[in-house]
Amino acid sequence: MLREWQKECAEVALEKYQSGSPHFLCLASPGAGKTVMAAEVARRMLELNLVDLIICFAPSSAVVSSIESTFSHLLKSNFNGGLGAVGAAYTYHSLMYFDKSFWDSLQRHRVLVVFDEIHHCSGDSLDNANMWGGEILTQVQQCASYTLALTGTPWRTDNTPIVLSHYTDPDGEICCDYVYGLHEAIVDGVCRKPKIVLINSNNLVFSSEDTVQRFGTIADFLSETIASYQSIIWHPQAMRYVLKAGCEKLREIRKVNSDAGGLVVASSVEHAYQLLSILENEFAQTATIVTYHDRDALSKIAYYRQAATEWIVSVGMISEGTDIPRLQVCCHLSIVKTELYFRQVLGRILRVNQSKNQEAWLFTMATDELTLFSHRLAEDLPEDYKILQLQSDEWSFPIHGAESTSSDITQRNGITKVGEVGLKMDFNEMNTSGFTISDQTKQLKIGSLYQKVIDAFLFSSL
Repeated sequence: MLREWQKECAEVALEKYQSGSPHFLCLASPGAGKTVMAAEVARRMLELNLVDLIICFAPSSAVVSSIESTFSHLLKSNFNGGLGAVGAAYTYHSLMYFDKSFWDSLQRHRVLVVFDEIHHCSGDSLDNANMWGGEILTQVQQCASYTLALTGTPWRTDNTPIVLSHYTDPDGEICCDYVYGLHEAIVDGVCRKPKIVLINSNNLVFSSEDTVQRFGTIADFLSETIASYQSIIWHPQAMRYVLKAGCEKLREIRKVNSDAGGLVVASSVEHAYQLLSILENEFAQTATIVTYHDRDALSKIAYYRQAATEWIVSVGMISEGTDIPRLQVCCHLSIVKTELYFRQVLGRILRVNQSKNQEAWLFTMATDELTLFSHRLAEDLPEDYKILQLQSDEWSFPIHGAESTSSDITQRNGITKVGEVGLKMDFNEMNTSGFTISDQTKQLKIGSLYQKVIDAFLFSSL
């Protein structure tokens, strides 16, 4: 059954197409159901005899599989590119391998091209386009009668323009034809209200042959650039603490939702297997693992979606677009700390289902970046990702203490940023015996860890 925002967005898209504009960009919160909305647009356009074929592109094979299933179900037709199919879905990577006959055949039909997570494709010209964006500009535009672009994160970390998108001048804000943000999705009950648990330590000791240094927070330790973030997320103490916190929360939720699941996002295949071992052998959890090296990853994801297994550990497979509504807990232990990736990972636990308990919890480390991203979750487009606001240096993040305010203010290069989000923070400190990780003559010891819980959506009545 379609949600109201999906029906409304489909109507807006059809009105724009019928008025003569072939391109439509929809910004919708991760977890809101963009694929279903796109399938509804395709269904209506087929009924109105506006198109003959629908071609979809997505960033990963897992998302392509989900698109095929959704479109096939809603269009009541095969969507596998075979004989009698109304369309097909491909990865963006496939764009590099289609030959001239493929594009020539599409030009003989009226085609709707759907781009899922369009922010992966950049360029308003061949001069600044990436490989996928370049193929869209040179090939897809020549055969597409209409395009429908979807994203939940409408910016790129390299500050290049998203392909087929328009920006305001001089502000450089992306122009979306329809916007359905996380705020609206939570209020409407379409997405879960997330809580972010930032895990920190007030006793880090780094020693080498020459010196011994003590730090009161993880952010202070990382600011010295004496070791990388990997030294934290690979630390046995940190891994066990994060996973234990996630397991405890998932256990609470499963008392009500017996099939609720948890996602662990790892930094590498080796890291993923270490985390899997801790889950299974130390916390007695049922778990499966999917990585980009795994030929059976798609079938494992499909099985996990319908099973009652507690955890799925992922490397590069479940960051965006993958639909597993029973996921309600996430342990974010990836080395990637961009806001784009943070929001994509968070989106995996936001999709509402029919279960009674609709909590969503993300556990991660309290770095400066991840702390800031958590504070400004209520913003749909962060100020420092506008296309024309280019900055080569880093923002400063001064907040390290336990106090919180209803408004965070950051100033850099004469620009003041005020985050108008309400924050509620709770603390739960646990003193633990320290583990030591060695790298030749260097050692990092993490003494005690504690949690800070951020709820950035206090305005919601949910």
